[in-house]
Amino acid sequence: MNLFWALQRMRQIYSDKRSQGIDVVKRALKEEAQKIYQQDIAANKQLGKFGASLLRNTKKIMTHCNAGALATAGYGTALGVLRALKDSGKEFEVFVNETRPFLQGARLTAWELCKEKIPATLITDSMAGYLMQRGKIDAVLVGCDRVAANGDVANKIGTYTIAVLAHRHAIPCYVAGPTTSIDVNCAAGKDIPIEERDAKEVSHIFGKPLAPNGIRILNPAFDVTSHDLITAIITEKGVIHPPYQQNIRTHVCH
Repeated sequence: MNLFWALQRMRQIYSDKRSQGIDVVKRALKEEAQKIYQQDIAANKQLGKFGASLLRNTKKIMTHCNAGALATAGYGTALGVLRALKDSGKEFEVFVNETRPFLQGARLTAWELCKEKIPATLITDSMAGYLMQRGKIDAVLVGCDRVAANGDVANKIGTYTIAVLAHRHAIPCYVAGPTTSIDVNCAAGKDIPIEERDAKEVSHIFGKPLAPNGIRILNPAFDVTSHDLITAIITEKGVIHPPYQQNIRTHVCH
């Protein structure tokens, strides 16, 4: 959702300037892109502060997929919260789900956390329940690709599974994302289209086959977590608590 918002801003600049010639268009597009870049970092830093305050007493945090500097303009949403938490002087550790099949957690999130010198442990997705059952997780913190008007959240495949596990073990599940990721025109998660990606992401790793030829493969890139499994949604404007149907619209329009 956030990406389409940025693209629409760029299209509007092009539409407004196209009659003035290519040089004017190029300059205006570059200026707008730089504005989006600066605004994204500012928004994510503010989001990070709200999230750090919310998680200030949390010691063991589980993440899923990548919602850091590599997925944004340079600071991050869920990882922005972790950066702000570290800057506040709090001691904590992060359990990083590998995020199969594309391994964004293993390849991106783990790398960012190591670079930031934030204590982190990489796990496979299937280990999440084991750690929660043993009291090793205090909170789940994820980003989002789209938030519906009722608080349902679309995020990387596997998020719903982790949210269900967290709910079973009475562990809070927090979603971090800018208000530009909230789609008030989308009533509920069932209305969010789910992308089906290349089957080779499941059957192969770095070009090497893992599965027999001819096996049928399903590879949805995202899933939808229902709002009743989400403890709070963190944005650059503050923290949204249930009831989401009422509070999201008020929050976005504020």
